[in-house]
Amino acid sequence: MNESEGDPELPRAVALAWGVSAHPQRGPKRELSIERIVDAAVEIADEQGLAGVSMASVAASLGFTPMSLYRYVTAKGDLVALMQEQGIGLPPEEMREADGWRAGLMAWAEAHLEVQRRHPWLLDIPILGTPTTPNNLTWLDAGLEIMRELPLDYHEKVSITLAVMAHNRFRGIVERGYQAGAEAAGASIDEYEHAGIAILDALVTAEQFPDVRAALDAGVFAGGADPFSWGLERLLDGIERYLQTDIADRPRPSGEHPVDPRVLEDKHVKVAAKERRDAEKLLRDARKREREAIRHAAEHGPRPKER
Repeated sequence: MNESEGDPELPRAVALAWGVSAHPQRGPKRELSIERIVDAAVEIADEQGLAGVSMASVAASLGFTPMSLYRYVTAKGDLVALMQEQGIGLPPEEMREADGWRAGLMAWAEAHLEVQRRHPWLLDIPILGTPTTPNNLTWLDAGLEIMRELPLDYHEKVSITLAVMAHNRFRGIVERGYQAGAEAAGASIDEYEHAGIAILDALVTAEQFPDVRAALDAGVFAGGADPFSWGLERLLDGIERYLQTDIADRPRPSGEHPVDPRVLEDKHVKVAAKERRDAEKLLRDARKREREAIRHAAEHGPRPKER
């Protein structure tokens, strides 16, 4: 990275993450390094949570004084940024083998969620702005790569990636909360969930909470179904439906201009658009027949084979 008078001054953590900040040439017995400090901090966070990480606790785990660390990391905020960079790592290459954008985004989401499960303290790090470190940007780039061939602009692609990430972040917070509650109660996750349902069953009445009571009686809170996976699937359904909308009819972000109408009047574009709409209608009709067949089979049993 070239340094010039016009280059922005990089925050210390960002410069360290990109490898463009010089490390101290002298240190206590020259046994410390940024890598050792971050490794120790991540290990503490995995065991005690982010609250357990301090310059003092990290220094003690390494056998040095807190002042020794400040020669390498000038503030705890910088240390946390480097911990996040290490914690998220790089996205797995396998997701690039997914069949199509939808399967690719599902694989991306699952890999992103697995990172949060391995390092739950990542959820405690506030989002302070646009990602500026290499691993963060690699995850974003991987999400955009999955959608490279879609007829969307980059505003839309980035928005989709952020929507999936937000869904994952909330899921991670809920899962971590259930885990913490179960551990505090000395119970398994299933036992903890069943205890909560028993409380609901005792307190929720049809007179006071009619719809919650109906959902409770329907077994919604009894587990089995995964509401987060269901929600992600519906999010992707919405994107799929959006892709089926004529480009000219899609809502445009503020400040962007729609496609030149003259392009849409090209006879080849119009023919292709009509063929797409006809194909979409056939697909909708087929899906409707499939749903009707499933409903009939569920109510009356499978129909006999026609000879």
